[in-house]
Amino acid sequence: MMGCEVRLATVRDAIALKDIYTHLNPDDPAVSDHQFEQDLDALLADPNRMIIVAELDGIIVSSCTLFILPNLTRGNRPMALIENVVTHKQYRRMGFGKRVMLNAMDRAQQAGCYKVMLLTGSKTQGTLDFYKEVGLVQDKTGYHKRF
Repeated sequence: MMGCEVRLATVRDAIALKDIYTHLNPDDPAVSDHQFEQDLDALLADPNRMIIVAELDGIIVSSCTLFILPNLTRGNRPMALIENVVTHKQYRRMGFGKRVMLNAMDRAQQAGCYKVMLLTGSKTQGTLDFYKEVGLVQDKTGYHKRF
């Protein structure tokens, strides 16, 4: 992919990230640019929390968030959680989401994680197939509670 770079996000990406997240959850409550930048800076201050982006010719077109979580089982190996997987609507089905997901999983493996977890609320077959294509297996039951 010419002009595509997969990299870690920085606080300078705040406006672009805020924009791309509208393609994930268009009905999210509004947050000021200043608050978003402040919260992004706090998130990125921890080396075990990172946002991976695919940037095409200077435009962030895809992103996911990776959390490396400490653990006291499996030989005290950490686990990873991937959240907020999103690709800009105009750039879907072009491989950008796959690139950020594979990068996140590589980072989790390099961190010594014994597993990567991801939950999705999507019932869209294309989304479910996408997660299988990047190597995830749907074999457990997930639960959550929203507040």
